[in-house]
Amino acid sequence: MKLSIISGLTLVALAVSLSSCLKDKCDSVMTYTVYNPVYIKMDEVRHDIQTEAPRALKHPGKIYVFGRYLYVNEYHEGIHIIDNQNPENPQPISFIKIPGNVDMVVNGNLLYADNYVDLVTMNIENPQSPQFVSRTEDVFPSYGMFADLGHLMYFEPSQVTTQVSCESPNWGRGWWVEDSGLLYAVNSFDGAAPQNASAATGGYGGSMARFTLASDHLYVVDDYSLKVFSLDNVSQPALATTINLGWGIETIFPYENKLFIGANDGMHIYDNSNPLQPQFLSIFQHARACDPVFVDGNLAYVTLRNGTTCQNFNNQLDVVDVTNLTNPILLKSYPMNNPHGLSIVDKTLLLCEGSYGLKAFDVSEWDKIERQLSHITGFNTFDVIGLPGKVAIVTGSDGIYQFDFSNPSQMKQLSVMPVVQ
Repeated sequence: MKLSIISGLTLVALAVSLSSCLKDKCDSVMTYTVYNPVYIKMDEVRHDIQTEAPRALKHPGKIYVFGRYLYVNEYHEGIHIIDNQNPENPQPISFIKIPGNVDMVVNGNLLYADNYVDLVTMNIENPQSPQFVSRTEDVFPSYGMFADLGHLMYFEPSQVTTQVSCESPNWGRGWWVEDSGLLYAVNSFDGAAPQNASAATGGYGGSMARFTLASDHLYVVDDYSLKVFSLDNVSQPALATTINLGWGIETIFPYENKLFIGANDGMHIYDNSNPLQPQFLSIFQHARACDPVFVDGNLAYVTLRNGTTCQNFNNQLDVVDVTNLTNPILLKSYPMNNPHGLSIVDKTLLLCEGSYGLKAFDVSEWDKIERQLSHITGFNTFDVIGLPGKVAIVTGSDGIYQFDFSNPSQMKQLSVMPVVQ
């Protein structure tokens, strides 16, 4: 949970412009963002998983591709299953209602997904009618457990205008918490739920992944740890190992027998030769930033961006030599607009630039990546999966877009599944 507090000068300006002070009494009318704590009683949601008819996209999140199917997270609500055999005409076929879901990964006919603090397994052999298989309880963290209320999972933002007396202890503060648990903030606050789960490999996952499959095990990163699940019984994953990684963990990317973990403070590298006990090798450190990672050969590509709770002030793409995994070396940084997720196929880098759209670069020579091949604007981008068939699946707040990038200099839009409000 990250708080962003406005400066003293800003508070003074607000006080001068918004308050009407008398010598003994004063009041100020101020507009705040209120973050209401959302508590979840797991006993009430554990029986709420079911298959439904297809839904419209409203808040698409993580994406995953397995075979002909595209899986799209509907933030905190569940997973869309889409028949994507023809990328020019994707067909939604079902929706799995999973409260609190953020991410997923597919392992053959099984799908693993987070259900708030639990891990659930679904049988997707028939994608039109997925069936619940099992549940691994209490394996993901919350912000706390309260006997009468349940797990504090996230904070729901809303705007309020309130009057604050200069005699109040909250006078002049950028934020405060009421006894009720409400949090008031003049500026911004990360109101999202802990990102306890994410995409993976078994098919194709996005670079924003927090779930991944490697060495016949399931790996999940949360804000501060790496969790290893044994798949000796693939229908009932069992939590086997938890490794403390520090704080601000963002993503996980498996490559060969290594795990590359993106964090606020850098890229952590782990040897996964022993799947149950990944061993720390090194960390490539940078200024505090949110950073998805994509590895191709002996090079790692890391994006850093501003405008996030990571409080970074650079927008750039870092190219890191990971030939020596115990001593990663920064080769070059390239300025970007607002880079998010990325993918590389046959030396073509596809890069999401937030509200700036999607870019393609030639990365056949790491020191000449400024050679931009194309730039498609007019939509918001968050993450991308580049498939070997030269189809790019791009997700963002506007919807799911697909492009043919067989000629990356002239990418062709194939389809769009728009967000419906």
